[in-house]
Amino acid sequence: MLKVLLYTLFAGIFVNNYVLQKFLGICPFLGVSKKSSQAMGMGIAVTFVMLCATAVTWPIQMYILNPYELGYLQTIVFILVIAALVQFVEIVLKKFIPALYKSLGVYLPLITTNCAVLGVAINNITDGYGFVQSMFSSLGVGLGFLLAMLLFAGVRSRIENCPAPKAMQGLPITLVAASIVSLAFFGFSGVVEGILGM
Repeated sequence: MLKVLLYTLFAGIFVNNYVLQKFLGICPFLGVSKKSSQAMGMGIAVTFVMLCATAVTWPIQMYILNPYELGYLQTIVFILVIAALVQFVEIVLKKFIPALYKSLGVYLPLITTNCAVLGVAINNITDGYGFVQSMFSSLGVGLGFLLAMLLFAGVRSRIENCPAPKAMQGLPITLVAASIVSLAFFGFSGVVEGILGM
């Protein structure tokens, strides 16, 4: 069981990285990755919301929606739960870390519509994970999101200091750099299985 949990955790970080492999959560990835401090704050906030969302949505699905055959309400219920959690995070950041709250700006409320948060909550149910494995999956996906944000913040800081052709400046060079970072993560495909002997 421990091997399965570790595999779920590391696969979420490296192999099945939601941003770089599944292309979920691209808006904050491109919007908040200009500075490493913003990227770190957004990554931690998203990881926290993912963990809390999974901790709340999994029991709702298993003990309310499934027994009463209300599975068709899954997306609506999950979005409402995520929206409430994001409001909670926003209030906490505004009160205790106002500098981070100000730097994240409009991207903090956008966690509500971050498809990576909703995607992990739904995929945990779809993949048939139990509660503990769902939590490990969410932690792995959140840490993978954080890693992608920090790596790309470093890449973007280098891009800004390099001359690029006029046609490639701004968003085009950012997208090319994102695709190269994404390609680098394809190398992890067999590594996690090999290390854990799965």
